[in-house]
Amino acid sequence: MDGVSTAEPSRPPYETAPPAGPVAFLKGHGTENDFVIVPDPENDLDLSPAAVARLCDRRAGIGGDGVLHVVRSAAHPEARHLADEAEWFMDYRNADGSVAEMCGNGVRVFARYLQYAGRAGAGELAVATRGGVKKVHIAKGPAGDPDGGEITVRMGRAVLPGQDVTVTVGELSWPARQVDMGNPHAVAFVADLDQAGELRTAPEYAPAEVYPQGVNVEFVVDRGERHVAMRVHERGSGETRSCGTGACAVAVAAARRDGADPALTGVPATYTVDLPGGRLVITERPDGEVEMTGPATIVAEGHIRPALFVRSETADA
Repeated sequence: MDGVSTAEPSRPPYETAPPAGPVAFLKGHGTENDFVIVPDPENDLDLSPAAVARLCDRRAGIGGDGVLHVVRSAAHPEARHLADEAEWFMDYRNADGSVAEMCGNGVRVFARYLQYAGRAGAGELAVATRGGVKKVHIAKGPAGDPDGGEITVRMGRAVLPGQDVTVTVGELSWPARQVDMGNPHAVAFVADLDQAGELRTAPEYAPAEVYPQGVNVEFVVDRGERHVAMRVHERGSGETRSCGTGACAVAVAAARRDGADPALTGVPATYTVDLPGGRLVITERPDGEVEMTGPATIVAEGHIRPALFVRSETADA
């Protein structure tokens, strides 16, 4: 779950009627960034922000950092123009119900679901997102391995705005590198990850006008040569166990800090990024393309009671 857009979710014709019967779901995670997966090929479900928040509630719902709404691109008004490039659209929602541009870990789990459901195999796959079409490679896994091989996502090019930014936690402040991976990030290198505090609430940043819709903030320490560890506050979610676009932003920021900009050296820069939920490998190529490689796992499947989807003052209160 890596960012919030201002776009409103599309609404099917009904506003208050629940689905006719139970709705299938799956649960998956990528380096412990976990998601409720809702297959809905024809975009029939009314996934209101309140319904998404109830699904993601870890006590009263299924629990997750977000929802992966699986829709055919041709059936979704935000993705119809991408249908010739990618059959499937990842309609991603943050845990608070807000609509997101992109989620790096989510793309890997989305691809794993398509493989699990027999809609994709090992090899190349295109996934439509609000951040554009992402090219995915699903590696062949060992025989009998239910999780399959690791998944690589071409995340696009990073944009590095030049304006200086400062992030603050309590009495501590650090300069931060702005990195845009289709969503905004502020990357701060610190002496100790504990300095980031509890990260349930958003760290302060200045100047405020740089991020009018909020920002994902990464705190980073060095672990070795081209090896870093990070914690992240994701807007709309608080601290999460992993953030794919955040890991990409961290690797890009570290390469600039280390004088390893591939556009200048002509050599790809690869960083190992440790997160609380696992490890990702990020490579930035001389043409600017950033690739993320990591695991993705489907852990459960079941059905959701139709009443959860009812849009009413009582249900949404």
